[in-house]
Amino acid sequence: MIKAGIIGGAGYTAGELIRILLYHPKTDLAFVYSTSNAGNKISDVHQDLEGDLDLRFSDTIEADIDVLFLCLGHGNSSKFLHENKFSDTTKVIDLSNDFRLEDDKVFENKEFVYGLPELNKEAIKKADFIANPGCFATAIQLAILPMAKAGLIKNDIHVNATTGATGAGASLSKTTHFTWRDNNFSSYKVFTHQHLGEINQSIKSLQNNFENEMIFIPNRGDFSRGIYVTMYTDFDGTLAKAKEIYKNFYSDAEFTFISDKEIFLKQVINTNKCLIHLHHYNGKLLITSVIDNLLKGASGQAVQNMNLMFDFDEKEGLNLKANYF
Repeated sequence: MIKAGIIGGAGYTAGELIRILLYHPKTDLAFVYSTSNAGNKISDVHQDLEGDLDLRFSDTIEADIDVLFLCLGHGNSSKFLHENKFSDTTKVIDLSNDFRLEDDKVFENKEFVYGLPELNKEAIKKADFIANPGCFATAIQLAILPMAKAGLIKNDIHVNATTGATGAGASLSKTTHFTWRDNNFSSYKVFTHQHLGEINQSIKSLQNNFENEMIFIPNRGDFSRGIYVTMYTDFDGTLAKAKEIYKNFYSDAEFTFISDKEIFLKQVINTNKCLIHLHHYNGKLLITSVIDNLLKGASGQAVQNMNLMFDFDEKEGLNLKANYF
C-alpha cells in the first residue's frame, strides 16, 4: 500500500480523485488538504461519498507520504511546493498547468514529465514529478498525435470542441449558473485557449516540421461533464490507411480505442476512456474524440500516471463503467 495526499480538496477534480483513491486497492488516502474546508467532513462537500468515509479536510500536511496530488488553481502549485516540503521520496502529480510547458518543467532542480501516457509512458514510469495534461489538451492530442507521429500533418488543423459545465470548476461565475447554462451554448477563448501551448508542444515533439496552425474553437455545452471534439485536416490517404495509423499508434494503449462506429459522449462518461472515430471525405480526415473531462481529462489520468510510476497495473482502480442511461 502507498500513502496518498491531496492538496486542494474541494473542487470537482479532487472529488473524483478522492472517489478513485478511496477504492484503489493499493492506496491509502492519508489526508485531503483544504484551507477553506478544514475540519469539515469530506462527505459534506462531496456528497456522493456519504457513507463511504469519515475523513475530514485537514489544514496540515503529512510530509512523509508516497504520492502527492496537487488539485490547485493554475499558478498555485509552484507556490505551494515552494512553501511546503515533502519527503525526498514523495512523488508529485500536478493537475494544474504550472509545469506542462517545456520552459516551465524544471522546478527547484525537479523535472516534471508531461503525463500523457499514450505519448510518454516509458518516461512516466521513471518519473518522480508529473505534469498532468489539461482536459481539452488530452482529447485533442489523442485525436491528432497519430497523424503527427506519421509526419502527415500537412496543413492547418481545424478544431471545434465542447466541454461540460464541470470544466469551469466548482466556483460560481456568470457562465456556470444553471439559469445561464441550461438550454444554452456558447464559445469562449476562441483561437487563444491556454491548452494550445501543450498541444502544439506535443505535436512538434513527434513532427518537428509542423509549422501550421491549430485553429481551436472551444465551446460550453449545457451538460455537466464530458468533452466532444471534432477536428479536420488535409489527408491524401485512404480511410483504411488512417485507421491503420491510429490503431498501430494505440496498439498498447489501455484506455484509448478506435471505433469503426460513430461515437457519442455517454460512451465515456464516468470512465477513463478516450474513444476516437475517423471519417474521410474529399481529401479531408475528420477525427472525432470523446472523453470525460474529470476522469481521462484530469483525475483518472492522474491515477493512471500514479499506477505507471509505482509499477502497478496501469488500469488498477480505473475499471469504471459508463453512465450510459
